[in-house]
Amino acid sequence: MPVLDIEAKTISDKQVFNSKKTSSKPEAVRLNDVEKLVDAVLAEVGNHIVLGLPIAIGKAITFSNALYQRAKADPSITLQIETAISLEIPRAKTDLENKFLAPFVSRHFSDVQELDYMKDIRNKTLPDNITVFEFFFKAGSFINNAQQLNYTSTNYTHAVRDLIDKGVNVVAQIVAERQVDNVTTYSLCSNSDLALDMIPVLEELKAAEGRKFVCVGEVNSNMPFMRNDAEVSANTFNFILESQEKDYALFATPEDAISNADHMIGFYASSLIKDGGTLQLGIGSLCSALSYSLLLRHQNNERYNEIFNDLKIEDKFPVVAKVGDRSIFSQGLYGCSELMVDGFMHLYRAGILTRQVFSDVLLQSLLNDNAITTDVNINTLTTLLKHKAISTELTTKDLAYLQELGIFKSAVTLYQNRLYSNDESCIADLSQADALLWIEQHCLGDKLKGGIVMHGAFFIGPKAFYKALNEMTEEDHAKFCMTSVKYVNDLYDHFLGDQKIKAMQRKEARFLNSAMMVTLDGSVVSDGLENGQVVSGVGGQYNFVAQSHQMKDARSILKLRSTCVRDGKLQSNVLFNYGHNTIPRQLRDIVITEYGIANLRSKPDHIVYTELIKISDSRFQPQLLQQAKDAGKVAADYQIPIAFCNNLPEAINGICNKHKLHGVFPEFPQGSSFTDSELKLMKALKSLKNKGSSRHGKLKLLLQGLTATRKTAEIEKLLSRMGLTNPANFSERMTHNLLSKELKNN
Repeated sequence: MPVLDIEAKTISDKQVFNSKKTSSKPEAVRLNDVEKLVDAVLAEVGNHIVLGLPIAIGKAITFSNALYQRAKADPSITLQIETAISLEIPRAKTDLENKFLAPFVSRHFSDVQELDYMKDIRNKTLPDNITVFEFFFKAGSFINNAQQLNYTSTNYTHAVRDLIDKGVNVVAQIVAERQVDNVTTYSLCSNSDLALDMIPVLEELKAAEGRKFVCVGEVNSNMPFMRNDAEVSANTFNFILESQEKDYALFATPEDAISNADHMIGFYASSLIKDGGTLQLGIGSLCSALSYSLLLRHQNNERYNEIFNDLKIEDKFPVVAKVGDRSIFSQGLYGCSELMVDGFMHLYRAGILTRQVFSDVLLQSLLNDNAITTDVNINTLTTLLKHKAISTELTTKDLAYLQELGIFKSAVTLYQNRLYSNDESCIADLSQADALLWIEQHCLGDKLKGGIVMHGAFFIGPKAFYKALNEMTEEDHAKFCMTSVKYVNDLYDHFLGDQKIKAMQRKEARFLNSAMMVTLDGSVVSDGLENGQVVSGVGGQYNFVAQSHQMKDARSILKLRSTCVRDGKLQSNVLFNYGHNTIPRQLRDIVITEYGIANLRSKPDHIVYTELIKISDSRFQPQLLQQAKDAGKVAADYQIPIAFCNNLPEAINGICNKHKLHGVFPEFPQGSSFTDSELKLMKALKSLKNKGSSRHGKLKLLLQGLTATRKTAEIEKLLSRMGLTNPANFSERMTHNLLSKELKNN
């Protein structure tokens, strides 16, 4: 099929989608009174509400709270809330935590509006007529909580299906609003993930089966207005809650502290990212560490290679030479990630997130083969001609195609087989050398148009991230596309792009996700515990792992810290076995800890077992090796190579501290939401918590807290920040003494 027909088909598919956004359906009813909006919704769908709310910051909080309070006051209303990641302002569990947290929360979360249903869940006062179901928890937020009963296990890409099966009849999310040429449009902003797929399906069910359904958009002026797929027409919604006099602030996550171990994991991961490839990131310090090391690799390649050599990566982990890279990013990366985190913005500003992808199959193929670049020249035109994307004698259809791609300037016209530009003309025959010369001088654009450097499904991050999104130019915005999670998370055909074009765009893909534990057979634990309790959720991790096995040059990379402290005891996160997994052993690929890289794909079990033992903490290696030998999975005479027998925190700290002298591996590379004083207090409080995690440690602290210590002016200032200058009781005096000593030691 000629590529022109393919492109025409792609455009046609998008027009079908756009027609749903701009159909004869009336524009949304605009209201500025939330109680009247609740009245209107109840009148439309009745007293049984199944409310679908987006993941994370996209929730329409003003409307949700008003509907919740109405149902709470009226038992005849049943309210079933279906959502994921219901964010909460941090709350202290102890008086000491409160002394630290209260001033920070007051400052950082000022003007953030909370979800009323979450407060009642925590207070155990949720009414019987209201139920909250989630398919993804904020990590660790509901361990040993009754909400475990209401977790729905599903892949992110199945969430729309599940919501429809559950009878969702109200969808509500935050939107942004803008007016261009007297036309008002709305942006799905942080959450185009499910709405782009769900709203058209529900509208069809409403038309075909009379299913009651309303869609509510809540305007918030603080939301960045994202363009491309996220921008929809006014009649996408049934009701719009207008912007308030002062819109509530977006929930912003504080910047993550990156430990030495995290930095090592990020550095190893960065060595597997190919220039010209595709990047998927998750959230948290492990992903922040990766984006930092990618910046280091590009901006200070000499230092990067010194660290690379110090770690002996090429010798110890040969997979890097095969699938990785250590050079600067001359071609750049393309981001394809369900979650767009602030790391992508840092990579974009640094000139790393620059590889543009296009929806035209031939164009993308030519770019992948380096037959053309995004810079337009006469070769761009003749290459398209050679591949029969355009005719030798240009037609009006050819001209529209070339102008849409930015190859021809928009002012160029075609009339009776002649091209016109600036009152000059030439025959539109590409077989004539003179015509090509004239076209080169008068018709060609500078750059290809329509290129995307980032496809994402939802976003959340620090305040600086939201500010950066709000301050993007129109040129920047054109390159960022918030879109359907089904488009991003798998390769199946979608109305926004079929499998062929998605696979072509995602060349040399590296799908990076975080995990909690890995077993020696290569199974990975990321979402829950073996007793059935859910820590977070599957989300998109399974989809990205499966997707990586579908493309010949893609790799799945799962990162985890080698150890953790559980129940006051140091334990290995590399385990012989475990009673639950998120990613099964047959999908094993690459696993990274702070001690290196295990390449597991296509390997027999005995290699998988030993590769994982080689990147585990050396304090646990003997036990793991013996368990593997006892099970007959490793040869009885196998010995761990000496190069992997010093996997200890001291070794990690030695490498990191050596290079920290040159300004590398900072704890907060992009700044912190905490003040310098708060960071010092955090370090001391964390140290005290670790020291008191065992019974012996508690007793030792108790004895130390009985005596005071001499305090410097700085320590006095820090104690004042904690409200401990004048201890009021025995407990406060103990805390005062212990914290003083810890601050002095640090």
